[in-house]
Amino acid sequence: MKFIQAEGKHIQLIRDLAARSWKSAYSEILSEDQIRYMLETMYSEKEISEHLKQQHYHYYLLMDEHQDLFLGFLGFEYHYEPETTKLHRIYLVEESKGKGYGKKALEFLNRQAGEAGDKRIILNVNKYNPARAFYESQGYTVYDEGVFDIGHGYVMDDYLMEFFTEAD
Repeated sequence: MKFIQAEGKHIQLIRDLAARSWKSAYSEILSEDQIRYMLETMYSEKEISEHLKQQHYHYYLLMDEHQDLFLGFLGFEYHYEPETTKLHRIYLVEESKGKGYGKKALEFLNRQAGEAGDKRIILNVNKYNPARAFYESQGYTVYDEGVFDIGHGYVMDDYLMEFFTEAD
């Protein structure tokens, strides 16, 4: 697997990968209207473009270089809090799941966060998303939970999880 740092020319690809992965990840958890709303706002060309302009926010595309296929992407932000990287987005297309790519993506993130000087990685995961078990299998633990108003009458009902890249 190869990690390619995303640039402006990759925005539509990120949007396409998000739409493909969200259909399988959230169709049992969120309404079709909420999925559409979140994709239109959180994955708009403007939103991703703004992220790419930020010094500490990075997107990486995950690619199977043998088949020349894009598998998914990561979006994360160094120094979100002191010594903390926030994993904002990690999505794999349905046909890529269960093949070890998610684990490799988190290992890549751990290295990146450590190289940036961050010792902790945090993320939010929907309380009903089976991905929570995956994160726990990779050493993440729940440290809190929250309900976040995202507008248009919708909320994100999440567990907040963390992973420490170095032992204290």
